[in-house]
Amino acid sequence: MKVVLPALARPLVEARMPHDLELCWFTSADEAAAMAVDADIAWADTQRSEDTADIIAQAARLKWLSTIRAGLDALPLDLLRERGTIVTNGMGLNAETVADYAVMGVLVAAKRFDEVVRLADRHQWTLDAPGRVELSGSRALVIGYGTIGRMIGDRLTAFGVEVVGATRSGRDRTLSPDQWRGRLGAFDWVVLAAPSTGETRAMIGADELAAMKPGAWLINIARGDMIDNAALIEAIEKRRIAGAFLDPTDPEPLPPDDPLWSAPNVIHSMHLAGRSQMSMFRRGAELFVRNLAAFREERPMENVVDLGAGY
Repeated sequence: MKVVLPALARPLVEARMPHDLELCWFTSADEAAAMAVDADIAWADTQRSEDTADIIAQAARLKWLSTIRAGLDALPLDLLRERGTIVTNGMGLNAETVADYAVMGVLVAAKRFDEVVRLADRHQWTLDAPGRVELSGSRALVIGYGTIGRMIGDRLTAFGVEVVGATRSGRDRTLSPDQWRGRLGAFDWVVLAAPSTGETRAMIGADELAAMKPGAWLINIARGDMIDNAALIEAIEKRRIAGAFLDPTDPEPLPPDDPLWSAPNVIHSMHLAGRSQMSMFRRGAELFVRNLAAFREERPMENVVDLGAGY
């Protein structure tokens, strides 16, 4: 059985690999694509998810694809489903750090710490706090109340925020899509933490932005394509909402001349939420080792993706 793995994982997993496997370690996307042609198993993560998609396209014999990424929107899921490939993802591996980042976005927006930093860069001392919003007593809607969403909710609750979750099914007393759209005006913070699927594309558009409070902030730590950028810019410029904290954008990287860069009251963090940690790769290696044993013993694996649903 041929297994293709990133060379960066070699010190973490090689000593724990069964001796009957053919292990192939790649250092570039081109190497991975060549190795994957006849591979049975691949941990095919590269720096660019588009390169990973190209590797998968070459791997017609692949029985199991492992990725430490949680979002799979850049991968050829229909092709993998057609081939019968098992896919496991990295759901939960960086959940805590992404949840921390979302709450940081809320705090930065509430106190306008972005403006504080700019004042300091200009060596300007101010006696007037740029942001005076208090979290205690405010209300947050967290759209996508899975692992990360619940962690965001727990953290915001500790600050005295009343949190309401939203899911596609409306399970566990969360709001369904029809319900949360009708209640947008009740929230001070609208946090996007849902997985990216065809159903979530441009889920926040002109109608949703018009329904939000004029003083509300949109916080996105999910995927950039969930927001209609033109509608967002118009809503902010016309002060229909207070602002937006955007970790991901669409496209990425954001072109230098994109109007999102200069839109007022838009704070960008260059999709760094999941990267603001030092242990995700190690945790991903541990997950791979556990799943490899389960795969070989035909036991249930962790983080198996529903390729029809996309997560």
